[in-house]
Amino acid sequence: MKENIRGNVSWVGYLDWELQKFHGDDFTIMNGSSQNAYIIEEDKTVLIDTVWTPHRSEFVDNLRKEIGLENIDMVIMNHGEADHSGALPELMKEIPDVPIYCTANAVKSLEGQYGKRGWDLRVVKSGDSVDIGDGKELVFIEMKMLHWPDSMATYLTGDNVLFSNDAFGQHFAVGGLFNDTADICLLEKEAMRYYANILNPFSPFVTKKVDEIRSMNLPIDVIAPSHGAIWREEPMQIVDKYYEWAAEYKEDRLTIIYDTMWEGTAAIAHEIAAAAGKISPETVVKVFNCSKADKSEIMAEVFRSKAIAVGSPTVGGDVLTSVSGTVRFMKSLKFKNKRAGAFGCYGWSGEGVAVLKKELAEAGFRIVDESVRSMWKPDEEALASAEKLARALLE
Repeated sequence: MKENIRGNVSWVGYLDWELQKFHGDDFTIMNGSSQNAYIIEEDKTVLIDTVWTPHRSEFVDNLRKEIGLENIDMVIMNHGEADHSGALPELMKEIPDVPIYCTANAVKSLEGQYGKRGWDLRVVKSGDSVDIGDGKELVFIEMKMLHWPDSMATYLTGDNVLFSNDAFGQHFAVGGLFNDTADICLLEKEAMRYYANILNPFSPFVTKKVDEIRSMNLPIDVIAPSHGAIWREEPMQIVDKYYEWAAEYKEDRLTIIYDTMWEGTAAIAHEIAAAAGKISPETVVKVFNCSKADKSEIMAEVFRSKAIAVGSPTVGGDVLTSVSGTVRFMKSLKFKNKRAGAFGCYGWSGEGVAVLKKELAEAGFRIVDESVRSMWKPDEEALASAEKLARALLE
């Protein structure tokens, strides 16, 4: 399927309505996704990115039918990750001499994944450009660490389209392709989930890159990312959101995360939530059992929160692996300027709370002094401590 985007620019990607997981099992897809590839048909015919390996044959067949493979003059690979480059080997069997423009790091990525196949790989850097005819150029902008070292964006002059790669995208299948045809509530949610789970670790790079793009004074009428809706109605709104999200983002929210063995730690989690609701009714409080809830949803809520509380019973002088894995995931996402507290039950040795405090501190959270550490079943004293912990987190 070929769908017009603007001028002589068309979408030739793949709407993946059935995708459920991404990055292994770390990102859960709630509303489908897309692998967006684009074709520009000026004096030169340019393909920007491909699709994931499972859809390679359908992708190449569609290009053959819609534009004719022999008409492709160049390929732009903005990023070498498999969901962007998976169809490239199949395509290059058909057009082996067509040049591929990419960053130096993308050469390493493509050859590392697919071997040295003799492709005409042409290295570009920020500010480089290529003339495609009719007075139009492609200008390349390196997007290092958004979210791989090899990433770049490509800007089409004349039509003012920024092919932004993984920046400004969402894992969200939009049948109408554009932001103004999407369910706006789902679009906003999925854009934030995408940022929290994929781009948040690189927020300092996001801020610098947004500043750089703004300083270039490029007229941008369309932002065409590699996943999800294409931004044609007020496209800079997502750029503004990225700038806001990159600045140690938080709302008036408290997220409570726990797992439990015999429901004691669960009781403390619920007591913290109830106390927080009484202390600060305007604060949004969410509670997740991390062995049952989706981890990418949990990370999105942590991203939005000003504080979190994490709980586990003590098991073998440690905490439950479901909880330690959740904290490890949070550490990888590099959340900043958020408070955290710990709680849990124990029967004998009781190291769990201390372990959690240490791991949360290593994950970058500011640890409050208060905690709840209850032997056996939580008693009145433990439940009173839950209120103190809630107050400390809501300060």
